[in-house]
Amino acid sequence: MYQLTIEPLGATIEVEEGQTVLDAALRQGIYLPHACGHGLCGSCKVQVCDGEVDHGAANPFALMDFERDEGKTLACCCTLQSDTTIEADIDDEPDAETIPVKDFAATATRIEDLTPTIKALHLALDKPLHFQAGQYVQLDIPGLGESRAFSIANAPSAVQRDHTIELHVRRVPGGAGTGWLHEQLKTGDRLRLSGPYGRFFVRQSAQMPMVFMAGGSGLSSPRSMILDLLEHGCTLPITLVYGQRSLEELYHHDQFLALASQHPNFTYVPVLSNEPEGSDWTGARGFVHDAAKAHFNSNFAGHKAYLCGPPPMVEACIGTLMQGRLFERDIYTEKFLSAADTNATRSPLFRKV
Repeated sequence: MYQLTIEPLGATIEVEEGQTVLDAALRQGIYLPHACGHGLCGSCKVQVCDGEVDHGAANPFALMDFERDEGKTLACCCTLQSDTTIEADIDDEPDAETIPVKDFAATATRIEDLTPTIKALHLALDKPLHFQAGQYVQLDIPGLGESRAFSIANAPSAVQRDHTIELHVRRVPGGAGTGWLHEQLKTGDRLRLSGPYGRFFVRQSAQMPMVFMAGGSGLSSPRSMILDLLEHGCTLPITLVYGQRSLEELYHHDQFLALASQHPNFTYVPVLSNEPEGSDWTGARGFVHDAAKAHFNSNFAGHKAYLCGPPPMVEACIGTLMQGRLFERDIYTEKFLSAADTNATRSPLFRKV
C-alpha cells in the first residue's frame, strides 16, 4: 500500500500495489481527466513530482520518451513503486457530483432488440447506483478478461427506483466484446461492472438553452440527460438532433415524439443519412450537423451543446457549432473512447477532445 498525494487538490489517498493511479483516484471520488482508459490516447497525462512509478502499458505515442524523461506518466496505466506526489490538470466543475466508483454485480433481466444492430441490456444491480445523467459504466465481458464502456441510458430516478440500468450496445463488426453481448448473453446471466465514470453531464448552473447532438448508439447519454431534465421540471429550451442511417435504425423515435408533444420546451429533430428515396420518411435527410445547422439557421450562440456519437459525427458537429458562433467552453463531448476511436483524427481547434 502506497500513499498518493494529488496536487493541486492537496488530497492524499491510499493506492494498493498493482492498482492504477486513475482507478485509485476515481474510487475515492477524485476525478482525473481521462478518455480511453487503456494508455492509448494520452488524455490522463500527469506530472510525477516526487516518488517512483511504473509506466505500465503506456503507448509510446501517447507517452513519448522525452515526456517520460520529464517525469510525466499516464494515470490510467501507471502503478506506484513508492509513496508518490503527482500534479494533474483538474478543471473546477461546479455541477460535478463527487461519486466514488464502486463495483457491482448484476443480472441480465431483459435483452431487447432496438434495431438490427443495437440491443438494450436491462441489468438488475445488487445494490443502489447513484450517478449523474450522462455518466457510464465499465462492463466486464466474461471470458475476455476485459471491460467495455457503456453509457447508462435510463434516468437516475428509474435506476434508484428499481436498481436496474439500461445499456445500449451496438454490434461492432469484428468486436469480441459487443459480439459476446449480442450473441451469448442470456437473461438470467450474471455480470460484473463498475461505475459511475465520466464528466458528461448537464451544466445546469449555466441556465442556458441546450442542444443535444447524437448519432447511432450515442443516444444513450442524451436520453438519460433529457429524461432527467424534463422529469425535474426544466423549462429551458432543449433540442435533440438525432441521426441514424435509416428508419429501422431510428430507435426510441416514438418516445421522443411523445416527449416533444408533452413538453413545449423540448424539440426533437430526427435525421436519416441513408434512408431510401420514396420511403415513408418525411423528416430531415442528411447528417446530424446538417440538420442542426438548418434547424438553428447556422446560429448556435447562447447555447450549451452536448455531443455523443461516432468520432466523425462529433468532429463534424464541432466544426458546425464553431462556425455557428459557439465556442469550446460551451461544447461538451462524451470522453470515453474505444481502442478503434483513439486512432480517429481529432480537431486541432478543440483542445479537450
